[in-house]
Amino acid sequence: MSSAATKVAKSTKSTKSVQSAAGPAQAAAPGGAGGVPPEEGQARMATDYSAYRVVAAKHPWRWVGTAAVALGVLAVAWSLATNPRWEWGVVAQWFTAQSVVNGLLETLKLTAISGLLGFVLGFILALMRLSASPLLVSVSWTFSWIFRSTPLLVQMLLWYNLGYLYEKISLGIPFTDVRFFEVQTTTLISQFAAAVLGLTLNQAAYSAEIIRGGILSVDQGQLEAAAALGIPAWRRSTRIVLPQAMRAILPTAFNEIIGLVKGTSIVYVLAYSELFYTVQVIYNRTQQVLPLLLVATLWYVVITSVLSVFQYYIERHYSKGAVRNLPLTPLQKARRFFATHAVATNRTRSF
Repeated sequence: MSSAATKVAKSTKSTKSVQSAAGPAQAAAPGGAGGVPPEEGQARMATDYSAYRVVAAKHPWRWVGTAAVALGVLAVAWSLATNPRWEWGVVAQWFTAQSVVNGLLETLKLTAISGLLGFVLGFILALMRLSASPLLVSVSWTFSWIFRSTPLLVQMLLWYNLGYLYEKISLGIPFTDVRFFEVQTTTLISQFAAAVLGLTLNQAAYSAEIIRGGILSVDQGQLEAAAALGIPAWRRSTRIVLPQAMRAILPTAFNEIIGLVKGTSIVYVLAYSELFYTVQVIYNRTQQVLPLLLVATLWYVVITSVLSVFQYYIERHYSKGAVRNLPLTPLQKARRFFATHAVATNRTRSF
């Protein structure tokens, strides 16, 4: 009992000593436990910050990187402008020459025909690959496997020399002597026909996989819901599946079209007068190799740039159902940039 009483007495004394030590401190702080008077706290809450100057965030390494890239760009531009071996006068002379423009038109014609037929055939192959028929699936898979496994140049030469394998091409009833149409292969498979055939079949093999992937990207739950509502299969495909699949198909499809534009240059092996072959004929005669290659390069850049602009706006159209706000166009981005910086500059000057 005596020991317990002693412990209680000691704890009571320590408690009193802590309270006595804290008492003067609290007494010295008239505002209470925080030590801040009520009037001073209200004054801090009502402080006017309108006189404070707005200072923009500093990004020194961004400016260092920008300066380094700008120096590199200026160095390249200076080299292009001052090196006489580029022969820009010759480039300007041949850039709009009639023979070059005719070759450009042939390139565009090959691209349009092969791209259209390639994607139509690719769409059919994609549907075959997604069907429940083992035969259709096998044929579609085999077609894509063969044409994706062989170089385009080899395919071009194979189609152009098809007359060596088959002297005549005929249309009739199989396994009978009935013929509705018959023609010499060398007459039918011209340079243009071989080019279109090779580009179309090669493009169809890649387009089939692009379209199939886009269709499979659509959530199957939406198809089940549409079927439960009694929507016909054709309308489910055209009104539900394809509009959503286009968001996945379009970026890769446009990249394929851009690649097809440049792929038409392989047709030069058939001596067909597209852009690259025309340029080759000219520089073999004039010996101005580099300037004529620059002419072809600049025209390819122009074509792909125009296609990229179309790609941007078409993708923006089909993204309406995927994002809340459509991405800004380059013109809108420029207006927003200048408007934001103008407002920031005015605020800085006012302070």
